[in-house]
Amino acid sequence: MTGTPTPLGTSPKPTPGWIRPAAFTGTGILLRFGLRRDRVRLPVWLLALTLGTLVTAAEYTTLYSTPEERAAAVSSMDSPAALAMTGPRAYLSDYTAGAMLGHQMLGFMAVLVGLMSVLTVTRHTRDEEETGRAELVRSTVVGHHAQLAAALSVAVVANLGLALLLALGLTATGTDGVGPGGALLYGLAHAAIGLVFAGVAAITAQITAHTRGASGMALATIGAAYVLRASGDVGQDALSWLSPIGWIQRTYVFVDDRWWPLALCLLLAAATAAHGFVLSTRRDVGAGLRPARLGRRTASDALTRPFGFALRLHRATLLGFAAGLCLMGVMYGSILGQAADMVASVEQLQEALEDIGGASLAESFASMVMVVVAVVAAVYVVMAALRPRAEESAGRAEPLLATGLSRNRWLGSHIAVALTGGTALLVLAGLCFGISGAASTGDASLVLELTGAATAYAPALWVTVGVAVLLFGWVPRAGTAAWIVPVYAFLVGYLGPILQLPDRLTNLSPFGHVPRLPAAGMTWTPLLLLTAVAAGLIALGLAGFRRRDLETK
Repeated sequence: MTGTPTPLGTSPKPTPGWIRPAAFTGTGILLRFGLRRDRVRLPVWLLALTLGTLVTAAEYTTLYSTPEERAAAVSSMDSPAALAMTGPRAYLSDYTAGAMLGHQMLGFMAVLVGLMSVLTVTRHTRDEEETGRAELVRSTVVGHHAQLAAALSVAVVANLGLALLLALGLTATGTDGVGPGGALLYGLAHAAIGLVFAGVAAITAQITAHTRGASGMALATIGAAYVLRASGDVGQDALSWLSPIGWIQRTYVFVDDRWWPLALCLLLAAATAAHGFVLSTRRDVGAGLRPARLGRRTASDALTRPFGFALRLHRATLLGFAAGLCLMGVMYGSILGQAADMVASVEQLQEALEDIGGASLAESFASMVMVVVAVVAAVYVVMAALRPRAEESAGRAEPLLATGLSRNRWLGSHIAVALTGGTALLVLAGLCFGISGAASTGDASLVLELTGAATAYAPALWVTVGVAVLLFGWVPRAGTAAWIVPVYAFLVGYLGPILQLPDRLTNLSPFGHVPRLPAAGMTWTPLLLLTAVAAGLIALGLAGFRRRDLETK
């Protein structure tokens, strides 16, 4: 026997199971496989985030080219409502185009990067377990933690790739106030916040047995971090230090270029990832730490009907979007009274608002914001309309359709939830926008006006549902192409007036045919035509679904 003997009556201290090298066997292979699976998804994310940043930087350079215009921008941004939507006041001390980028974009981009990281980790962990593929993989020579380690590694690669693209792209633009060091810090700030939320997703993936639940809890954490950051920037600064989004904004990139806040993000990312590994040892494959709640002895009458059952499946997503859109309406409404001051120095934005029309600048601004509200609601309806595809692929639709439930009633129930849920989101967002805007401007009539303006986009939402249903009915594998509708609507509807894009591009979007209330007058003809188009698309989609075979993975 070799080595140092242990004292009599004692035994060597065992190595914790989660850090044993054997537990990570096969991580490299799963990492390569994960990158191959996401060979389209991740490049789209990275290119979209990078191009969005570069276009915004170019716009800042164009819109605020003189010291007078930048001084006016500082004046408009130095208000509680504006700081809540952007970042801390310290950026305003030297408000170059680079400082504007850090001030106005870093918090917003943190949410998007967090979304990318969360969806990446849950896709390669909890979704694999929920579909049963993880059990097959673990039956081979693969360590217990290899799957989670590979998922986190994919997130690391994606976030570092984004950091590199942002650093190189911003350096190449030569934007005022942007140097190589600041550009690198800006890119690494995105990577750091992405790794934090990847670690959060590693924890939530252990808590619940469902992909949607894991993603929902992680996204709720992102929302809470953003709210803490906004509250701290307006009031008590200590609240911002409770949020990792507040940490990366305290780098004061392109102003002071402080690097040490990134260390806080890396420590939190490491701690959350390690905690995720520890929690994974306390549950079985396919199960979650949170036990499933016992249901009622008998189902409610609503669950015995297709619409009630579909609504139960969509409930969490619908409530999440309702909370987000209400918060968005309140935030935009809070600055409605300051709209004239905020755009006073931006000639292009003033021209875009003048083209929209309206009795006041507040009405024109509200009409532009309504496009954003409608696009967010469109994101929900696409998710809801494509939920039948997930049910079909997972094999849950086939047992239902083997009963007396017809295909039309099953798919129709999901369509009904998408149509009514999307419309309800518009009404709620318009109401919150109107109440907040009325408080900001002192004009009580805005409550009904903005609620009606948001509701006017309902037919465009229904067309979006129709496109998704048509693809699902005839070409289910191409269903993700339905995301083109909300993305294109945002590009031409919100950025189009600012970038002065041709009207013919706007007309290609169903949202481009909705009257721009409250700035413009109400016209019923385009809304009726959009409703008819939506009905036709849905009818065609139902017909296609009746004629094809079910596809399961």
